Amino acid sequence: MTPAYADACFAPSYASARGKFLLAADRAGARLDVLVNAEARAPNGGTLTTDVAVLGPPEAEGALLVISGTHGPEGFVGSAAQIALLDSLVHRADALPVRVVLVHAINPWGFAHISRTTENNVDLNRNFIDWDAPLPANPAYGQLHPLLCPAEWTPQALEAAEAGRQAWIALHGQDTYVDVTSRGQYSHADGLNYGGAGREWSNLALETIISRHLAGTRRIALIDWHTALGERGKPFFLCFNEPGSPGWQRACDWWGRENVESQGGFEGSGRPKYTGLLFHGVQRFAAPAEVTGAVVEFGTRSMDEMRKTLQMDRYLKFGAELPPEQRAAMREEVLDSFSPFSLDWKLSTLGHAMLIQRQALQGVSDWR
Repeated sequence: MTPAYADACFAPSYASARGKFLLAADRAGARLDVLVNAEARAPNGGTLTTDVAVLGPPEAEGALLVISGTHGPEGFVGSAAQIALLDSLVHRADALPVRVVLVHAINPWGFAHISRTTENNVDLNRNFIDWDAPLPANPAYGQLHPLLCPAEWTPQALEAAEAGRQAWIALHGQDTYVDVTSRGQYSHADGLNYGGAGREWSNLALETIISRHLAGTRRIALIDWHTALGERGKPFFLCFNEPGSPGWQRACDWWGRENVESQGGFEGSGRPKYTGLLFHGVQRFAAPAEVTGAVVEFGTRSMDEMRKTLQMDRYLKFGAELPPEQRAAMREEVLDSFSPFSLDWKLSTLGHAMLIQRQALQGVSDWR
């Protein structure tokens, strides 16, 4: 892979990424499905869509499902990976033994507006709970909310909030802090990692996509592309199959046990007790098919730096007015935090992504 090719797979905006994806899908001869989010608009007032490219025999019982854009601007690397996969399948689609379903920009509002959340400030990867059951409880988040979501973006306000946050960690411990702030919360609609008050458009769209394009499958390999956690430019796997289960073992066989079982991306803390994961939504929507897969992260910045990025992203939606040039600079910082501008990062992540996709495609093709 040349630097020029890697750079060409990445896009500077949602609209550009969508255009590149549609061209790659056409080159590969993919069948296309377009879902329009009528509840939101692009920054320029344009239409927002989730686009689905489908290849392989419709009757195949195995499928590779690759999703980009769950967390908005994290979608740039996922989009690049999907484009590279489509390019690799040009003139080969007719020989595929499985279906390949590529879901581009499942959260198109976040992708277009450079925000980790949906149009309703919902963390889509906390929105796939059972909405008929009581909401998951996370009472400690209420203690941290004013410290994570300051009313003003000034040095004094940020310093005071940080002092309070550090005092909370000193009292309760870093592991508890990471869990409380990451697992998901359903009480503060203007807060971080908010899971929502009901099913988001993107949640419903994913169910529609699975019913249309994965009906009749028995075996699904899932890759949900993300960024932030882990070593810069390197993959960090979060497999949500039950540890020790056949699905977990299968993921280890495909991608390496040392990768699937690593907890290094949490910088010494334990894995949070996540609620409402997209992975579990796919399992429900695709049942009775078996699903093996992972969230695959690519590291960008440290967890503490990314915490500041999330605060910045949230303030730009709910905070007091800022000068236009300051808002633009902050949004640019959010983008670089989730999708670094560095060509070295693009080369590293795309190279790893292409391998991970090949391994999953081979794995689901061999799965019986």
